[in-house]
Amino acid sequence: MTDFDPANFTSVEPKEFAQLVKSTPDDKLAEVMSGDLRGTILDAVFGRMPALFRADRAGSTNAVIHWTITGAADGGSDTYEIVIENGTCQVSETPSRDPKLSLTMGPVEFLKIVSGGANPVMMFMTGKLKAKGDLGLAANIANLFDIPKS
Repeated sequence: MTDFDPANFTSVEPKEFAQLVKSTPDDKLAEVMSGDLRGTILDAVFGRMPALFRADRAGSTNAVIHWTITGAADGGSDTYEIVIENGTCQVSETPSRDPKLSLTMGPVEFLKIVSGGANPVMMFMTGKLKAKGDLGLAANIANLFDIPKS
């Protein structure tokens, strides 16, 4: 499957999602992420994070991470909160705690990071990903989740 159909996104497995993101031109990803299905896609991606969380790799990690995805149709952004504590991962659409790390990126960069199609360190170095707070935690996030390889 090479045609990115965001309407069916919630039923796509992570590995297939990674392939879809990799095979879809950036302008098409940007178009989809500025449309009506943006919230559905973000909710689905963040909704899967607890299931992809690797408690065995988290050790004693306790952290609150805010993910801000810019580029909404109204010019705004969406922020999700991930709380990792006591070997669990919880996600909220309404951040309520002070973050140990805040990540800000555009919608295309977000899709590429969560699908394993981009190197977050390189994105940080080139300014496509902004990180504020615990940069050691930022460098380790990918190890805490089973990110599909496209």
